[in-house]
Amino acid sequence: MKARIYQPAKTAMQSGRAKTRLWLLEFDAAAARFVEPLMGWTGATGTLSQITLKFESKELAIAYAEKHGIEFDVEEPQERKLARRAYSDNYAYNRVR
Repeated sequence: MKARIYQPAKTAMQSGRAKTRLWLLEFDAAAARFVEPLMGWTGATGTLSQITLKFESKELAIAYAEKHGIEFDVEEPQERKLARRAYSDNYAYNRVR
């Protein structure tokens, strides 16, 4: 049973950083997924891949995994580049396209 600990990136559909401050612990799939022959749905034998645990900090997530003997990988978030611009810069004559 292996898990990954990460901080989710913001989605492309939002301008704010909602739901990106928490750290998540997600379990990897134990076995390969299969296609159910009657309906064609995708299925799996294990249910741990459906569980997502949320933590306030990376240290709390790591402590939880170590306490329960869960093997884990930590993915550090990438630094965001903040481009501060004025609205009028969109219509400037010398703007970079």
